[in-house]
Amino acid sequence: MVRKRPNILVTGTPGTGKTTTSSALAEATQLHHINVGDLVKAKNLHDGWDDELDCYIINEDLVCDELEDTMEEGGKIVDYHGCDFFPERWFDLVVVLQTDNTVLYDRLTRRGYSESKLSNNIECEIFQTLLEEAKESYPEDIVLPLKSDSIQDISTNLSTVAEWVRRWQPST
Repeated sequence: MVRKRPNILVTGTPGTGKTTTSSALAEATQLHHINVGDLVKAKNLHDGWDDELDCYIINEDLVCDELEDTMEEGGKIVDYHGCDFFPERWFDLVVVLQTDNTVLYDRLTRRGYSESKLSNNIECEIFQTLLEEAKESYPEDIVLPLKSDSIQDISTNLSTVAEWVRRWQPST
């Protein structure tokens, strides 16, 4: 089955603006936004709670099973801070949002992150963990790193990706 609309993965360290960007992009392109964190909670696609990391332990197999048919339809924007467990065939574009460490620190502090969770996420951003994960998991020509420090950056990113969606052609 050939998709008539593209699928996009928006990934990055927590606090880089994935949900903000994905929601605005869905509105601008009429693609459907899927927030994996919300889906995991709503459908119990997890193996319990991790007290140390203060988050659910997602069951990647359950998440993929839940999304399989939906992703085949196309027209989806998937928003999640991990990317290496999704099937490569699902995505036509992988957007990796990146944020300056000072900006990220402030955002995560405002969210009330514990010191260990804060430092874990800042380290991920410093070492570009999500960008490397994306490059290892998907063809490099579909991986698009974008700066996400400000409202202006988000606006520019929206224009860039919306234009990409407008020009996208299904592969035959």
